[in-house]
Amino acid sequence: MMKRICTALAAVLALTCAAEAKTLVMQSVYPSSLPLLGESGVGLTEKVDELTGGELKIEFNEPGAIVGGNEMWDAISTGAVDAGWYSPGFAQGIIPSAAIFTAVPFGPDIREYTAWWYYGGGKEIWADITKPYNIHTELCAILVPEASGWFAKEINKPEDLQGIKMRIFGLGAAVMAKLGVQAQSMPVADTMTGLRLGTIDAAEVSFPLIDESVGMNEYASHYYFPGWHQQTSLITFIVNQDVWDGLSEQQRAVIKTACAANVAMTSAEGEAKQIEPLETLKKEGVKVHMWNDEMMAAFRKAWDEVVAEQTAADPDFKRAWESLSKFRENFKTWSDIGYLQ
Repeated sequence: MMKRICTALAAVLALTCAAEAKTLVMQSVYPSSLPLLGESGVGLTEKVDELTGGELKIEFNEPGAIVGGNEMWDAISTGAVDAGWYSPGFAQGIIPSAAIFTAVPFGPDIREYTAWWYYGGGKEIWADITKPYNIHTELCAILVPEASGWFAKEINKPEDLQGIKMRIFGLGAAVMAKLGVQAQSMPVADTMTGLRLGTIDAAEVSFPLIDESVGMNEYASHYYFPGWHQQTSLITFIVNQDVWDGLSEQQRAVIKTACAANVAMTSAEGEAKQIEPLETLKKEGVKVHMWNDEMMAAFRKAWDEVVAEQTAADPDFKRAWESLSKFRENFKTWSDIGYLQ
């Protein structure tokens, strides 16, 4: 009799625990196979599951599994999808200032960017800008500088860029467009398709660890540095605000903690894992170039024009840009004396 009671009680408790478990459906803009970019999104789901003892689960879905990459922001805003593994810059077509919260040409490094986001007003400005869209954002990974791009031929002067069809992300695309490039900002998965089909003939994707893993050298052999357009990249966990509010205080704290851990680990991993793939690419015939002074000056001049146009056209862009610029000016006072130059 006692055995039957215990068995029944165990079954009831199991059903109760199952009923209390919550699953958030998350789509990623980055394939899970991509080192750092996608893997860190999978890592988030594993950390949350472990820290909550299975009480909260985040279901990782590959790009396009539920909605197209360019539809993710709207889908999460309306609640059609609970959450996303995402970089805000992909919402630039909806929110012009979004790209400032992912990567800024000639912008901050990891130290400056995270300092501005957490303690310089960055996350508060982004929360205010995105409030009408009913989306909550947590910074959840950060990346080291990217390469500037892969080209089929050498680029020695600005005129060499004329007419090239290139995938380049965020604000960097606006800069390249001013130099005669047919620039397109698109998710990574779409980039590889574009290269295979020939709809684009040059691209920047990421840094050596990722570029080598996706076989970028199959499409071009000239690899350019530094990545002036993307010295740091922010990746975020975004979630429908109603879904976020429906989580318990403890569940929200777990996600915040897991994201903070992800930021620390991705910054370290990104620095540690570039040399081997870069050497592999060189052995396979890739020619690594540094932009000459004339090219860097052209990129800078075009970027100054883009900033002037964007700040004049959009109040939120102006507010975010002025906040970041002021923070960087103040940070320089400290970095100039605190760090070896």
